[in-house]
Amino acid sequence: MTAGQQSRAGVVGLGMIGAGVAVSLARSGRPPVTYDIRPDAADGLAGVPQQVGSPALVARSSDVVMVAVVDAAQARDVIGGENGLLSQARPGLTVVLLSTVALPVVRELAQLCADSEVAFIDCGVTPGDKAAENGMVAIVGGEQDAVDAARPVLDDWAKKVIHCGPVGAGMATKIARNVITYGSWRTVFEAAALASGAGVDPARLAEVVDSADPEGRTLLQLLRMHGPDGALPEAVGRQIEPLMTKDLDAARDLAAALGVPVPLVDTARAEARRTLELGEQPPPARDELRGFGLEMMDQVYGTGFSSAVRDRPADPFIDETVDYLFAQVWGRAGLSVRDRRLLTLGVAASTGRAELIQIIANGGLVNGELTADQLREAVLHLAVYTGWCNATATHAGVTAAIAAHTPRPQDASDRQEPK
Repeated sequence: MTAGQQSRAGVVGLGMIGAGVAVSLARSGRPPVTYDIRPDAADGLAGVPQQVGSPALVARSSDVVMVAVVDAAQARDVIGGENGLLSQARPGLTVVLLSTVALPVVRELAQLCADSEVAFIDCGVTPGDKAAENGMVAIVGGEQDAVDAARPVLDDWAKKVIHCGPVGAGMATKIARNVITYGSWRTVFEAAALASGAGVDPARLAEVVDSADPEGRTLLQLLRMHGPDGALPEAVGRQIEPLMTKDLDAARDLAAALGVPVPLVDTARAEARRTLELGEQPPPARDELRGFGLEMMDQVYGTGFSSAVRDRPADPFIDETVDYLFAQVWGRAGLSVRDRRLLTLGVAASTGRAELIQIIANGGLVNGELTADQLREAVLHLAVYTGWCNATATHAGVTAAIAAHTPRPQDASDRQEPK
């Protein structure tokens, strides 16, 4: 490409993303050379010329090539395969990988390009449904010179180009962005389940969220509260912590009452201090351990469970069970109560004590952490590891817990005759 000459663009892969990029480039006055394994993939794409016969031919006629294929295997093939881009590569070519692949694959492909003196940029994109409207954000990783050289082409199909750092930074940022997306979906799922369980139409929940935060700023509020040093100010974390834990405890209590599993809520509660960058929960003072341990005992096994030990005479074993086991082990933030219950169930299964297993399983049912079907599945799984004889006791304990937790069908003798 000579000075002043417009960079020529190419697109390999004409699915939703690639086709949209090609259309946006054509609309911007830079019609791309294209290739797709489907010979008619370019048909009907506004302003996009007829596609060529291989990625190699795209490379021969392009300065910047966007690769928008499905997975790592296809990316390797179209870049480094027999008729791939590098087979016709020349110095000055830039490959821009739009496909979301693992970081080791990004680095592998970057090295493959470097060996052929071809520049490489990893470029996550979002939102994909805006690809044909010049509406995507290009999330870029690569050397500054390579990004600068490709920038005119990127600007022709993206509404914004954000250079996140060296090779791999764009893909890492896109993967993190996906976590926000899918993690928020799980959050919405659990919130809707709580609303439905309480008799509230989830549409009303959506209306509340849309009305209170129409721009969705709450989703990234935590990041926006970080200071110039990238850390959350301790004063902010300490201000938020009591509200956050109170609200999450209320959600867990409601979930337990409704029998709705909320593993994400459990995790958010267990990791609240780390989320707010406050570190581990400091252990309570000795005189506070007893009350905290009794609270944890009820949280683990159901409200009122601790009443059996509250008024007992002093007993070193009972004291340490409350003050240490429940206050300082079950009460730690590193694992959720559900996680610790499953671990404890596994250990108890090896003892063959059905009555102990019943207590553990019953707590999971009461708290809504485990369903009857999940407990039955756990019995089978543990049988393989603890032996069938021990599993007989595990099965008996779990079955007893399920029976105690399941409403008994009304017997004929219980029904009152109409008068």
